[in-house]
Amino acid sequence: MVPEVDIAHLPADDPAVFEALQKADTIGMFQVESRAQMSALPRMMPRRFYDIVVQVAIIRPGPIVGKMVHPYLNRRQGREAPDCLHPSLEPVLKRTLGVPLFQEQLLRMAMIAAGFTGGEAEELRRAMGFKRSEKRMAEIEVKLRAGMDRTGIHGKVQDDIVHSITAFALYGFPESHAASFALLTYASAYLKCHHLAAFTCAMLNNQPMGFYSPAILIKDAQRHGLRVLPVDVTKSEWQCTLAPPGPRPPAPGPCLRLGLRYARGLREEAARAILRARPFSSIDDLAFRVRELRKDELNRLAEIGALNSLDQGHRRDALWQAQRAILPVGPLLAPLEEDSEDEPSPLPPMNTEERLYADYHGTGVTVGKHPMAYRRAEMNALGVTRAADLAKVPNGRLVRIAGAVIVRQRPGTAHGFVFLSVEDETGIMNAIVAPATFDRYKFVVLAERYLIIDGVLQNLDGVISVKAGRIAPLRAGAAPSSHNFH
Repeated sequence: MVPEVDIAHLPADDPAVFEALQKADTIGMFQVESRAQMSALPRMMPRRFYDIVVQVAIIRPGPIVGKMVHPYLNRRQGREAPDCLHPSLEPVLKRTLGVPLFQEQLLRMAMIAAGFTGGEAEELRRAMGFKRSEKRMAEIEVKLRAGMDRTGIHGKVQDDIVHSITAFALYGFPESHAASFALLTYASAYLKCHHLAAFTCAMLNNQPMGFYSPAILIKDAQRHGLRVLPVDVTKSEWQCTLAPPGPRPPAPGPCLRLGLRYARGLREEAARAILRARPFSSIDDLAFRVRELRKDELNRLAEIGALNSLDQGHRRDALWQAQRAILPVGPLLAPLEEDSEDEPSPLPPMNTEERLYADYHGTGVTVGKHPMAYRRAEMNALGVTRAADLAKVPNGRLVRIAGAVIVRQRPGTAHGFVFLSVEDETGIMNAIVAPATFDRYKFVVLAERYLIIDGVLQNLDGVISVKAGRIAPLRAGAAPSSHNFH
């Protein structure tokens, strides 16, 4: 169904990979899926592998605190001339446009500008190592300045060189480390672009990992055309699996079938017993032959729709049949009273909100429409702009967005700013909350699952965000879990 792929021999410079990176279409991709990475990628516009090496290295506390990120991106875009700090450092810094990004560059800078010996450079490397000793760095700074005094480098140039080295010590990559990470970034991007079903399946089977929850990974994959099928006791394995293409679009390639592992509360022992006992003729048959299955587990399978294919009805039909099947006499009489299986359920079908709640509560995900899709008419009436339409809004225009909060971040390097990622059925939107605005709406931002945000749209080189001015809750509804302040 899926061709074998050797990640050690992937095609180089794949156009689809770089197109996705340039658009920051990177959910699920190693190292480049965070908000900070996504905000830099359209400005970086990576076109070759070494650009990914730089991308991985530059979004780090060291380069950010050292104020290296914006100068590099401005130079990359031709808005600022490269400045190598000192003519003697040009051979070391030219390839990174005069901005020191890698540990090896810092060591060479110390040897050239301050006359460090190999041993002193090794001392610097160790000070920038795992424990990053501030005391040792302070001692080395004295040596750096003394060395530069001897080589005739004084004043602002000396200060800039020292600042670059000491800021890097907060957290910086060796180039070899960044290159290794970049290889994994490229491989994950290639797999997502060309083998979406297999890539998403592997991501779901290896949770927890990455920046986003399974619910977000699934919705992103669906927006890219993957058809995702629900948990089904007659078809699902323990893990998520690939299924043949469906009869309807948008699934030209394999579909993805959720595994029984996504039924919360279902023990693997009970799931394996289900797999051994298949096929089943009815819910009664399942309950009768899989004695390892507890009452709460059977109920959970009914609630998430995993028994619908046995009942040929809706979830509450299945729940009714499951409850009857687990009565003390039910399974024993079931083989003798086959007609009882056709007993109609007096329970009404779940409405949309109840199905969504059952999905998120029972599996953490939903394979149906995004919750915001059911509220689009309401959002249109409120003047809400969809994520997919924000690129059409002029920079500086007032805009209103709304959706489920999937990420809340307050980086230590952001001077009190809070960054929100909000998802609707068409994509993900980023909102920037200034400290004063956060103080005003703190409890709403922290507690509410859905938000409606009014603010000014900012579109800088294709990086779109909304500077929040007013934040309000939407009425409560089922929502995916969020990634909060990690």
